[in-house]
Amino acid sequence: MNLSRLLVLGLLSSAGPMHGHRIRREAETSSVESWGGVNVGALYRELHRMEDEGLVQPVRNEQMGRRPARTIYEITDEGRRELVQLRSAAWRSQEGYLDPVGVALLFGGSPEPAEQAEHLAFRRQILQAHLDSLTAERKRFAPNLSMAVIAAYRRGELRLAAELEWHDELERILIEEAGGRTQASAPTAPDDNPTRRGS
Repeated sequence: MNLSRLLVLGLLSSAGPMHGHRIRREAETSSVESWGGVNVGALYRELHRMEDEGLVQPVRNEQMGRRPARTIYEITDEGRRELVQLRSAAWRSQEGYLDPVGVALLFGGSPEPAEQAEHLAFRRQILQAHLDSLTAERKRFAPNLSMAVIAAYRRGELRLAAELEWHDELERILIEEAGGRTQASAPTAPDDNPTRRGS
């Protein structure tokens, strides 16, 4: 499934004609590369491919000041049909998100408890800041947002909240595991029963 195409065609369909630089800026502003797996660097290339395939078409050139002229594109009827197909594929997709943490857990060896605690604390701080920012942004713009956009915000918030809850659970497991190791390695108390010493 080509998520770059979905993004470009979706933007042209909903926001109207725009140039490639604005499409890229929209993608970068939303950080869709990190949470949606869209290759932002490939958007220009994808735009030209779609022009060759008749999914988008240039409507005019636009120049501001001394900047190079930029081509404004619009979606074609064929592009709208393609967008319907891409949207359907996205909603039915069973592909997971990129998961570097899962790779580290499964294949990254066994870090020392202090190292693991440092990773968890650092990642928790990032996730909490991201959640706070996302929630504040949704609340600030809520009066002007469509239900679909609000739903996308809430999905992001709930995913982050679930990830933070998982951090709590993993910390509890690590603490219990560390406690078990400590008890197992603790020296046994000396036996002061004189009758046993002689046996």
